[in-house]
Amino acid sequence: MSDDSPHRKRIGFLSFGHWSNAPGSQTTTAGEALRQAVELSVAAEEIGIDGAFFRVHHYQRQHASPFPLLAAIGTATNRIEIGTGVIDMRYENPLYMAEDAGAADLLSRGRMQLGISRGSPEPALRGYGAFGYVPAEGETDADMARRHTELFRAAIAGAAVVPTDPAMGGAAGRLAIQPRSEGLTERIWWGAGTRETGVWAARQGMNLMSSTLLTEDTGVPFDQLQAEQIELFLEAWDEAGWERRPRISVSRSVMPIVSDLDHAFFGREVGGGDTTGYLDGGIAR
Repeated sequence: MSDDSPHRKRIGFLSFGHWSNAPGSQTTTAGEALRQAVELSVAAEEIGIDGAFFRVHHYQRQHASPFPLLAAIGTATNRIEIGTGVIDMRYENPLYMAEDAGAADLLSRGRMQLGISRGSPEPALRGYGAFGYVPAEGETDADMARRHTELFRAAIAGAAVVPTDPAMGGAAGRLAIQPRSEGLTERIWWGAGTRETGVWAARQGMNLMSSTLLTEDTGVPFDQLQAEQIELFLEAWDEAGWERRPRISVSRSVMPIVSDLDHAFFGREVGGGDTTGYLDGGIAR
């Protein structure tokens, strides 16, 4: 199958970017975590890995605002796709994000794959409020994230978002965000934690980034529930009449066991299976 085939499977890694000064840590500062992320991406490209993806979390010792890191990786690599999984749109200024995304994508020569969503549960209580974003009257935080997403996607598509100022001598009209990177609109993914949000993403014309868990439980194993989410997404995509074919990603945790010490810490659950728990106020699988 050719390298540019729309049906070719790709494999990448997803990094949280943890750092800690705890005894034994090999990543003790945020600076080390960022530099190691660039080095890891370069090494991944050298061995043929297809994608370097990074989590985005606020108020934690992990990667946060992603665009400086994505830009650095974009200039240090040549082939590997670079992306996020996911950017929490509750925290984002959509127009500023469009500028950052356009610049970072141009630096990578069009290799960015941006995963966005409402975001995952976090340690901060309505932390997006401290960033200046509060849901409008009658909105939920999820509604606000979708509103931010709509404006962001319009901006990267070249929509005019502000009128010109006649006092500056410009012709009457409206202005779009710059810089703009052609093709970025087709490389936006929605991180869906339920079947319903997967269908919503399809109707919006976004690729599907299926979550590492689903915040619903129907009694079937996770892989079956995720397969159902993907099937519903594809059905909704076809019903929406989009001309291009979407891309879909799934994530799995892999722990290489290469020593007796690894096995002692991580190898005892080889016979484990799916389980359920409570997350973000509801049951999850």
